[in-house]
Amino acid sequence: MTVTAERKQELVAKFGKGESDTGSAEVQIAVLTDRINLLTQHLRTHSKDHHSRRGLLKMVGKRRRILRYLESSDLERYRSLVAELGLRR
Repeated sequence: MTVTAERKQELVAKFGKGESDTGSAEVQIAVLTDRINLLTQHLRTHSKDHHSRRGLLKMVGKRRRILRYLESSDLERYRSLVAELGLRR
């Protein structure tokens, strides 16, 4: 259910400005999206795992807040990221 170090480096390389850019909004949203997708698959199998469901809802809320920040600060970066990740916003 966790994002491996290799997968996280791939996401940083794809969405970040440099190799060690883990703090930019795009990278944070990409990593959260990856974790949300993994946890969604887990919850399809284990439907009664309410502790993980709470963690999923917290991650979705955090991603929504970061997306709202990115939309208000730079609309073009927001639109390209949403299109690339396939989010329904």
